[in-house]
Amino acid sequence: MDTLTQQKKPAESAARAPKRIAVVTMGVKLGDEMRGYTRFRFLSELLAREGFAVDLVTSTFQHWEKAQRDCSKPCYQGLPYRIVFIEEPGYTKNLDLGRIRSHRVAAKNLREHFAKNAGAYDLVYAEIPPNDVARVCAEAAEAQGIPFVADINDLWPEAMRMVVDIPVVSDVAFYPFARDAKRVYQLLSGAVGTSDEYAARPGKDRQRPYPHVTVYVGNDLAAFDAGASRFADAIEKPADEIWVTYAGTLGASYDVATLVRAAALLEQERLVRTGAPAGPAGQAIPPVRVKVLGDGPDREKLQALAAELDAPADFLGYQDYEHMAAYLCASDIVVNSLVKSAAQSIVTKIGDYLASGKPMVNTGSSPEFRSKVSADGFGMNVEAEDPRALADEIAKLAGHASLRKIMGAKGRAVAEREFDQPRSYRAIVDLLRTLL
Repeated sequence: MDTLTQQKKPAESAARAPKRIAVVTMGVKLGDEMRGYTRFRFLSELLAREGFAVDLVTSTFQHWEKAQRDCSKPCYQGLPYRIVFIEEPGYTKNLDLGRIRSHRVAAKNLREHFAKNAGAYDLVYAEIPPNDVARVCAEAAEAQGIPFVADINDLWPEAMRMVVDIPVVSDVAFYPFARDAKRVYQLLSGAVGTSDEYAARPGKDRQRPYPHVTVYVGNDLAAFDAGASRFADAIEKPADEIWVTYAGTLGASYDVATLVRAAALLEQERLVRTGAPAGPAGQAIPPVRVKVLGDGPDREKLQALAAELDAPADFLGYQDYEHMAAYLCASDIVVNSLVKSAAQSIVTKIGDYLASGKPMVNTGSSPEFRSKVSADGFGMNVEAEDPRALADEIAKLAGHASLRKIMGAKGRAVAEREFDQPRSYRAIVDLLRTLL
């Protein structure tokens, strides 16, 4: 009996060993960093709580700060998951050849990491893009005979064509991105998309069905609410103003210029008329003021446009998460402003907009998100790049407090049901358990 017990112990010990998952992302906010996405950090924490051993594999380069991390800092240690840093030289701009070269080096070093740690992982979970980094993950998983899951949060090269779309030239330039994406989609064991469109995208490049779920980027509602409450008193809002707020990047995809022009139109009409522009029931509309939270390559150009048009727009720069939450909650209307050609579907900021409990004006062209705005009733869709149409919708909401309240409440309900990470990310855990 003792011999039998001793024989069982190794097998029982092996059975109890936690499955080890590599969560791979080149962009994540860690430790005491001020900027970045928390999706993969939260997922790593959740997987660790669910009993998995987790390596969060990421870059030595912090994308938002455009700086190298001091990987020896204590804030990167003693976590419920292990952080593995992959050397990457870095870059200075979001869209340039330097970034492509930097990701290529990171992909090479990541390939070496998987080769040195063959057999260490039971599953690889990686974001795409970057496409070449995701391809390394897919091929490493295939070589080791373990599942690979792609977290699809943007479409390259589709999104790149928004910036450069020259017949033949673009096809040639973007071929490596298309090639790598196709390889990733063909090799994956499962997919998680930040929209239905993204989750379904691999189906265009493969015949075999694959398990997939849609899990919005979302946010941690408890953290959002705590930040909004903490800094609510720090934000002074005149009672007679309507604040229309945009939060996010000031760059190519995001059409803040049209929002500035719409604000200028409303202000001109307010000054020309006796009193303010009329609302839907003929009542006067308070002055509309745009608040822009964020930074990016187009900031100076947008500020110059606002000055030229004498638009009532305040550029507040990058705000930490808690201050941003407080500003959104203090506002009256939030705007998801995208150019017509933007390939984005359901972007990161949507979870925070909905959490604020404020109505949303959406200029994004994604059929999926426009349908959701209408079906869930938390806002209004407007044709992109049309200042007049945007101004009219803002005026409609500005003059209708009860409509704002109704739409805002519906948005908050959607946030609680579909965008709260502690709740919504369980679908990812369930998918990984199935594959393991």
